[in-house]
Amino acid sequence: MKVRLPAWTATLTWKSACFIVVMCCTLAALLGALVHVEVTRQTVATARDKALGKLHDVSRAYEAGEALPPGSGLDPAGLPTKLRALAVRGHRGTMVADLDGRPTMWAAAPADGRALATAVDYEQSARTINGLDNAIIGSSVLAIGGTLLVGAFAVTRVTRRLHQTASVARRITQGDLDARVGDPRTKDPSRHQDEVSTVAGALDTMAGSLQTKLESERRFTADVAHELRTPLTGLQAASELLPEGRPTELVRERVRTMRQLTEDLLEISRLDSGSEVVETDLHQLGRLAGRVVRASGTDAHTELVVVRDAHVETDRRRLERVLGNLVANAHKHGRAPVVLTVDGPVVTVRDHGDGFPDYLMEHGPQRFRSDGGKGHGLGLTIAVGQAEAIGASLSFRRAEGGGALAVLVLPEPPPDAPPPA
Repeated sequence: MKVRLPAWTATLTWKSACFIVVMCCTLAALLGALVHVEVTRQTVATARDKALGKLHDVSRAYEAGEALPPGSGLDPAGLPTKLRALAVRGHRGTMVADLDGRPTMWAAAPADGRALATAVDYEQSARTINGLDNAIIGSSVLAIGGTLLVGAFAVTRVTRRLHQTASVARRITQGDLDARVGDPRTKDPSRHQDEVSTVAGALDTMAGSLQTKLESERRFTADVAHELRTPLTGLQAASELLPEGRPTELVRERVRTMRQLTEDLLEISRLDSGSEVVETDLHQLGRLAGRVVRASGTDAHTELVVVRDAHVETDRRRLERVLGNLVANAHKHGRAPVVLTVDGPVVTVRDHGDGFPDYLMEHGPQRFRSDGGKGHGLGLTIAVGQAEAIGASLSFRRAEGGGALAVLVLPEPPPDAPPPA
């Protein structure tokens, strides 16, 4: 079974901290080992020279038949076995060993087939080495802690700027085209830019270009719709003067279609600009859905099912626009029966046709994209825009058993909201 690490272990701060700790520990271990080895070598060499010098004096006293100094003698008690064997074989040598619980430097030389040895106190040297080791460990811990704090501070400053850049990118994705990082390093040309400020500057430039392009397209759409209104009004008035007949009906139908398309374009431009004002009130959802079905003129072919009625705080006109577009789209592009279901704050509209196309479920409604020449794609685009304006979420799915399913989830009113009149 693969072990899954917590999400915080994937952060740059955590990885940087681990890298700093590993590198500091490795460097401290290497430097500590080198210092320990060098100091120990020098300390042992000094104690060995001292022991050998004393052994030289003891050997002269032994050869002269004089009394040997304390801690010296032939095969004294406590002499390490290996050092005694070395001296018996005719060699001089030294060795550190414990004598009565204290570290001692022994030096031995051959004397009449025996070992002439002397001892030098090594406790102070051992204490010095132990103190050095403790100092190395303590200083390494302090150095690692200090380096970790400084490194964490430096990395946190970088990650904070990265999080800010990512947050601005998400705001732009959600439609806030005015969002900018505004890194001060990008505003002052005299300051050298690092990689984070370069990314922030590129994001701000991209957002500015995107905003300019979208605003240009929005103005173009609004201007075209406004310019079309006047001639279409004239065409509609002129069509009313034509003699009755099939050609006149076709002309009037096309004029009505173009007027509806113009109104849809104007509504989309207002939604894109964010200038719409939402006027909310508390409404009974089942009653409102019934009014939408009756107003659509398809009540004979649209089934209204209220599983659980609810009161919602919303803009009635906008909600009716959303539901009306969904019902109209179901009848236009699907097949009857069309079922509008109210289940608490969730409203679904289902038809029994071929279902929504893949691109619509994956990317949402696309403006002016027709599905097999059946429409312009503006009705669902307006429904999505109006749903966002009232704080609802609208999703498109395939229904079980076939057909298209639009799911509208409305925000629930606060518990202390008064009931509708």
